[in-house]
Amino acid sequence: MARNTGAACRVCRREGVKLFLKGTRCYSEKCALTRRGYPPGQHGQQRAKLSAYAIQLREKQKLKSMYGILERQFRGYFVKAERLPGITGSNLLQLLERRLDNLVYRLGFATSRDEARQLVLHGHILVDNRKIDIPSYLVSTGQVISVREKSREIPSVKRATAMAGSQEPLPWLERNLDKMEGKLLNIPSRDEIPVAIKEQLIVELYSK
Repeated sequence: MARNTGAACRVCRREGVKLFLKGTRCYSEKCALTRRGYPPGQHGQQRAKLSAYAIQLREKQKLKSMYGILERQFRGYFVKAERLPGITGSNLLQLLERRLDNLVYRLGFATSRDEARQLVLHGHILVDNRKIDIPSYLVSTGQVISVREKSREIPSVKRATAMAGSQEPLPWLERNLDKMEGKLLNIPSRDEIPVAIKEQLIVELYSK
């Protein structure tokens, strides 16, 4: 499976915002963006005026990096979002939020989407009691996501659920940390998706 293998912290610095790609490190003083809040490279501290196209492109790259998706797959999501009724930008975010790896992360079974992707790929996650090892699997309303019983003692899972215990789940998710399971209650509205992205810029980019 193709995926980005570069330094995650450099991505956050390039985009100028926290994309939470490194799990617990993003919340600590070791966060690279907190320590060096400027783009990487020898010209990183020089301010450059971006064109309208560059601003749209950066917004798209930011969203792709956040969800760990490469261009071909991302374009596929956009085409699908265009065909759905409603606002294309909101549809795009809703599709990305329904990805299994994202929901494993949102439910608190992993500290990052990359960590969640690994759990799914290695067969540690069940959907309606069936093993699903496809990170891009789109979860439907009412489906139950759980960690396999044999996998609940994995250190990364225990660490993630311990952190999640102090946080309320998103309103469109139901979660039981004792059973290590959760459910997608409904498709979230745009206001319920905690992603600092101007999705209309991405729509404008692809509409050219």
